[in-house]
Amino acid sequence: MTARSGSSPVRPDRAKARAASTRAPRPGRGGLPELDRVIHERMRLAIVSALAASETLSFRDLKQSLQATDGNLSVHARKLEEAGYVACTKSFEGRVPKTEYRLTADGRRAFERYLRHLEALVGNVRA
Repeated sequence: MTARSGSSPVRPDRAKARAASTRAPRPGRGGLPELDRVIHERMRLAIVSALAASETLSFRDLKQSLQATDGNLSVHARKLEEAGYVACTKSFEGRVPKTEYRLTADGRRAFERYLRHLEALVGNVRA
């Protein structure tokens, strides 16, 4: 693990994902920017979209609204968390574990950038 000055250690994979999410998008074919590959996968896009519309959502709420399996949802949520797009909070309600997710500021910016890229692609096709 590497450490940033004055803060806790950062896992190299997280640092790499964060750096990639803040970089200017690389032009793809025709000069249009490439879509964010972390968000572009169907289930991750659904998670980010749901979280963009709500302040927080529990694992159970996400699972039900996206009709996902436990394993599928947890794998994709972890990928978003590693990229710094989603924050996960684990707690207990009585003896029942509760996992809640929220979109981070980086995640919201990445989602908005993703939507702008889609709009640019659609605008290019219509032109």
